[in-house]
Amino acid sequence: MNNTEQQRPRPPAERTPVGAHVPVAGGMATKGLAYAERIGAETVQVFVSNPRGWATNDGDPAQDAMMRERTDLPKFVHSPYLINPGTPNEETAAKSLVSLEHALRRGAQIGALGVVMHTGSAVSGGREAGLERVRTRLLPLLEGLGEDVPPVLLEPMAGQGQVLCATVDDLVPYFEALDWHPNVGVCLDTAHLFAAGHDISTVGGMREALDRFGEVVGADRLKLIHGNDSKAPCGSNKDRHENIGKGHIGAAPFAELFRHPVTAGIPVTLETPGPEGPHAEDVTTLKKLRAEA
Repeated sequence: MNNTEQQRPRPPAERTPVGAHVPVAGGMATKGLAYAERIGAETVQVFVSNPRGWATNDGDPAQDAMMRERTDLPKFVHSPYLINPGTPNEETAAKSLVSLEHALRRGAQIGALGVVMHTGSAVSGGREAGLERVRTRLLPLLEGLGEDVPPVLLEPMAGQGQVLCATVDDLVPYFEALDWHPNVGVCLDTAHLFAAGHDISTVGGMREALDRFGEVVGADRLKLIHGNDSKAPCGSNKDRHENIGKGHIGAAPFAELFRHPVTAGIPVTLETPGPEGPHAEDVTTLKKLRAEA
């Protein structure tokens, strides 16, 4: 059982890095890190393969080395969107495990602190059956890889269809299915939380959601935050990201990410609409909120 009472001490707000998902076409380090520099990012998230396909690649050792050398820049990998360990389709499941293992090994090669994985869907048959499939597939992979790879960061989804995890409370049975494995953490996406029914459009609402996470999951499991506003209203179950302050959540509640003991100090990466100009504006907005916190 996890320690649901655990909450990390609140660090100075300036120690909470703000950044974004960066493009890597043309060179993960040469292009991605240059983009990060231009928008003022202090942390980055990258893809290490096509996010909408199954193809894998070995990467570029020179680019990987440059990424590893940036120890001042927290780095994260987002695994492909097709991965679904809860599917009843055995072919999709097999491809999912190969793709996830690839992302984890590539994450280790670039010095990533975690690999984000959407928690997936049962597709049919209900949540209990889907979680049992997650257990039988992911646990052997996690045990086999051990500590040689970064943690898998579970990202709850917007609540569409038969998704296995959307709300904060949905994380508990997912972790239970994985025996609260030590190499599993969480990436909270603010747009997903909002779409799933957590009304975080006020500071109080954001605080309530984060309080609940600390109570039922534990602050020690949180490793990354996707800071996104939402084009869709609360409870819509629609995954529609918007630039900070231009959606239904608004800018003010994001300040709580820098104040709250559960999230303070945890990297915040944007996945808001680009390109470079809007991303730089969003980074600036979050830094201002951080300073006010």
